[in-house]
Amino acid sequence: MMKTIEQMSLREKIGQMFVTGFPSTEISPELKEVIEQYKVGNIILFSHNIENKYQLGGLVTELQQWFTTHTGIPGFITIDQEGGRVTRMPKDATNVAGAMAIASSGRPENAYAAGRMTARELKALGINFNLAPVMDVNNNALNPVINVRSYGDSAQKVSEYGIQMMKGLQDGGVMSSLKHFPGHGDTNVDSHIGLPTIDKTLEELEQLELLPFKAAIEQGAQAIMSAHILFPQIEKSGVPGTMSYTIITEILKEKLGYKGLVVSDCLEMDAIKRYYGTAKGALGAVKAGIDLVFISHTPETVKEAIHLIEEAVATGDLDEAVIDAAVTKILAYKAQYAAMEELDYEIVGCDVHRRANDLMRTETICRINGEIVPIQTYDEQVLFMGSYSYRTDLASSSVNQDLSFPQYMGEHFHAAYEIINIDPSEEQINAALQKAKGYKHVVIGLFNARENKGQLALVQKLLTADCKVTAIALGRPYDLTLIEGEFCGIAAFEYTLDAFKSLIPILNGELTPTANITIQL
Repeated sequence: MMKTIEQMSLREKIGQMFVTGFPSTEISPELKEVIEQYKVGNIILFSHNIENKYQLGGLVTELQQWFTTHTGIPGFITIDQEGGRVTRMPKDATNVAGAMAIASSGRPENAYAAGRMTARELKALGINFNLAPVMDVNNNALNPVINVRSYGDSAQKVSEYGIQMMKGLQDGGVMSSLKHFPGHGDTNVDSHIGLPTIDKTLEELEQLELLPFKAAIEQGAQAIMSAHILFPQIEKSGVPGTMSYTIITEILKEKLGYKGLVVSDCLEMDAIKRYYGTAKGALGAVKAGIDLVFISHTPETVKEAIHLIEEAVATGDLDEAVIDAAVTKILAYKAQYAAMEELDYEIVGCDVHRRANDLMRTETICRINGEIVPIQTYDEQVLFMGSYSYRTDLASSSVNQDLSFPQYMGEHFHAAYEIINIDPSEEQINAALQKAKGYKHVVIGLFNARENKGQLALVQKLLTADCKVTAIALGRPYDLTLIEGEFCGIAAFEYTLDAFKSLIPILNGELTPTANITIQL
């Protein structure tokens, strides 16, 4: 039986409102201390905590034993498993495509299937809370952190596909959190490393950014994550959305009638840490109406935040009733989702899921312009080019530097390949052009070429050479709009092995791409 709120001390209640993390594949001494002494009741897992499904299942089991032993309540085991470039699950699990890719398939049922498949594998390993889907409308092509994580640049598409993903997750047996309220789509600053501003009125947000959240609330949203963004036309006190009573309580809870959990984005992101301080940000978030506070990396900082909240209650700066209301909701959702069930390793990465995922992924590849020239195996006239990927932002998964697009494709097609620098210099561009001489078809993988202009310069020079050029966007599809001339442009949305595999039947002519991209290019 779970401990009830009437049986809990103030510290135990506050501990239920916090989520933290640790840096390794084993529970750290610092984490054990905050669970034991500070009654922290929830965890977030990242790629650095995970080796394979068996290790992950064992880790989750051990975490839940710590939570139930020291708090009397099972924990939320949370994870960012959006799909695409934001995945934390191991290679032996099924990692679905990202939001923009799935929406480009034109099949909302794919979003539902992706959510349900993801949920079944998470639940099979004891993970009960997925911080997805993204409900931001990506109406800013320069957005550095949302971009392909969004279902598109229209509220209608984001609502349609995001709600299906949410329902798939919930039907698969895990909590789902929409993010990032009231909208992170119209920014050109990453809140992991800066403090973005959206200078819109509430009326303007109601016409676009709020629409997907409103639609999802009407369809049974259980958790919504806040955004660390300044909205100066709405919140006059100079604090971001996460710390804004106006945005969290007056708009989300009262105006939109939302009754579920409100969770913060990580308060160790620079938007909070650098400008307000993480612990003070936590107190501000609770005052604003946040129920579940993420301090995702540093248990020591959680202690500081808990002390601040205890002090605020003692001085009357924070009403304990606010904490009681949050914990009541947390316990209700834990009763529904957090009980530990027997693990099922067989379902994780099973053949049925893999086949379904492979099929879905081939439906996401978009031909943006030009005609696809089919590539035959052992074609000596084809050259694959591209760089290794790199970690573009702190939301994305850690990068596998062993994986390169040109090498993978070259080895698959038994064709020539050339690995280039992520932002090649003029000298490196000239060397690549020399390598390309004599080839009739150059296939180049672009990875965030807007920031790495050497890639664009190389493509432009290839277009003046005597060869056909196929440019594949392995990140943001907006890159393809920066190329002038006649070429075949393809959007694959992500630099992952799964994306490479899904490109093969398109490039060899076996399949004709049917996807239509959900943004204006």
